[in-house]
Amino acid sequence: MSSKSANTTITATRKPPLSFLMPGWFALVMGLCGLALAWHRAVPAMGALAGQIALGVATLALLAFVLLALASLLRLQRHPEAWAEDLRHPVRHAFVAAIPISLLLLVTVAVALHGPQVPGLAALWWLASLAQLGVTVWVLARWWRPPSAGGLGWPVVTPALFIPIVGNVLTPLAGVPLGFAEFAAAQFGIGLLFWPLVLALLLVRIAVSGLWPERLLPAAFILIAPPAVIGLAALQLGAPALLVWLCWGIALFTLLWVATLLPRIAKLPFAVPHWALSFPLAAFAALTLRLAELRQLGSGQGGGLMQMLAVLLLAATTLVITGLLMATLRGLRDGSLLAPEPVAAIQPVAAPPA
Repeated sequence: MSSKSANTTITATRKPPLSFLMPGWFALVMGLCGLALAWHRAVPAMGALAGQIALGVATLALLAFVLLALASLLRLQRHPEAWAEDLRHPVRHAFVAAIPISLLLLVTVAVALHGPQVPGLAALWWLASLAQLGVTVWVLARWWRPPSAGGLGWPVVTPALFIPIVGNVLTPLAGVPLGFAEFAAAQFGIGLLFWPLVLALLLVRIAVSGLWPERLLPAAFILIAPPAVIGLAALQLGAPALLVWLCWGIALFTLLWVATLLPRIAKLPFAVPHWALSFPLAAFAALTLRLAELRQLGSGQGGGLMQMLAVLLLAATTLVITGLLMATLRGLRDGSLLAPEPVAAIQPVAAPPA
């Protein structure tokens, strides 16, 4: 084949960037919403400036959601086969839950910043909650299939499975102020049931089959999100403070545990999975700020130290998400992001001796 015909074949088979806009891109919205909520929690300690920063980040999150939603609809129209591939993929299918979670978080941010009386928020909360419930049922229904048909084999067991779980424990954050505490608590229970189950599956997978692919290493930070969000939601549901401190301790240990992967993560080329760092860090910062506030309102003992830790976590999370935004803009500009996933090279196996 001539070089001219080869180039023509490559050009003809090259997919447009839009076809690679998988649902995992909505992790940007999740991270920005989490950061907005964390800055809102910092208002009692840092004053009105924190509230203005929260509003600015929330506006950016809304803009990102609108752009991603429009681009995803365009992708569905132009590249339905790409959507179908995402739904079949052993890992990417779980990221579909990031779409209703993003909407649920936007409602939560709106309730936190503007109050539950804003028209339309209740309807949006129901839409997001029921969509999240439906996606969770769809993801877990795949487990009934045999592994060969996309069921619960080891390739499926990655931290991405926590995404639909976390979405269910988020519901009380806005559901309680909006007056839907009972349904929010019921949906919260789904996440509470499956969080330790998925964690156990992950540990068994590591022991039996090894760690997930290297490019997905940043997803290990998703392990921080369930205990952090459960702590925040438990406070909203009126749980005892000691139970919330228990969740904070689990989240703190998980942060220290997954942070040991940072040297390996730093060596990876930037990709969308790096956004897995954003929302879990923001959720833990928000929980720490909330507990520091309660400590100050209570006995006050140790409140200053807790508040200092909370502010440091907020600053670190803001720096991380700012870095992720800059890396994302750089990747979109140079074309390294909306591209095919890297495929591991197949090493030839030497023939056995005769």
